[in-house]
Amino acid sequence: MYGHHIEIAGPFDRALERVQAALKAEGFGVLSDIDIQQAMKEKLGKDMPAYRILGACNPPLAHQALQADPEIGLLLPCNVTVRQADGDRVVVGFLDPTIMVQLTNNAAVGAVANDAGVRLLRVRRALEEGT
Repeated sequence: MYGHHIEIAGPFDRALERVQAALKAEGFGVLSDIDIQQAMKEKLGKDMPAYRILGACNPPLAHQALQADPEIGLLLPCNVTVRQADGDRVVVGFLDPTIMVQLTNNAAVGAVANDAGVRLLRVRRALEEGT
């Protein structure tokens, strides 16, 4: 498995705000915010439920990872998805940062990935407790 998911209460915009606040509390900024719903509508004329991909980055951790392996940028940032499910449910997905270690076999990257993973688990717990 390359990630884990939880369900939180909507509405979508409020859930998105909660996810961003929980990420910020763990030192993550959002470098990118891809609105998949909007892109599918504009590019394909297709309607779909709200779906965002947040490129979450903790600058000190990203710096450590880049120092350990300059090519690790191909695997950064940590993606977090927020998507509308049925009813008032919102599904939040978290990439497992240890995937980077499996691809690089670099111990220094492993330490950074473990730290990022612990932080993302705390984000998940904060969202679960707020549900």
